Amino acid sequence: MAGELDGMRVAVLATDGVEQAELERPWQALEEAGAEPELVSLEAGTITAYQHIDKGDTKKVDSTVADADPDDYAALVLPGGVINGDFVRADADAVAFVKAFFEAGKPVAAICHAPWVLVEADVVRGRRMTSWPSLQTDLRNAGATWVDEEVVVDGNLITSRNPDDLEAFGAAIVEEFARSEDDEAVEATA
Repeated sequence: MAGELDGMRVAVLATDGVEQAELERPWQALEEAGAEPELVSLEAGTITAYQHIDKGDTKKVDSTVADADPDDYAALVLPGGVINGDFVRADADAVAFVKAFFEAGKPVAAICHAPWVLVEADVVRGRRMTSWPSLQTDLRNAGATWVDEEVVVDGNLITSRNPDDLEAFGAAIVEEFARSEDDEAVEATA
């Protein structure tokens, strides 16, 4: 994986209540592939991750979503966590930030409860995707086809179910983000 994403800036959008493993493991996969992940959050300072329902580690915020420019990033990762997903989808700046990645055709990866944000951004209609099982009705009602699979790739959207799927999710993120970089390079030389 080393070097596949050299220098790629990736926004990781999360706030308090993010599932710690779903923040850390994709972050690590990105760094190992040479990407430069940056934590974008609702407020400046730090966020507190959770390990299920117990408080976990804190992480420094690199930029607030109100100040972050989607054009500065090649891709977006949305970690899960019930609290995180609910807080992020309730923030208008965060929803607009997410929607901008879809409008630009950039890759987006979401795991667990993060697809709630995608529903709020109205970007799931016609998509095949997965999530934490309790979101399946929300996703279907928003026009997605929900499946119970480890990882689902539908165009520029990568989704996964839960922390048990993190190894496959991280590999899919690197592979799909690298593919998007390759596609951009081909378009630039055409």
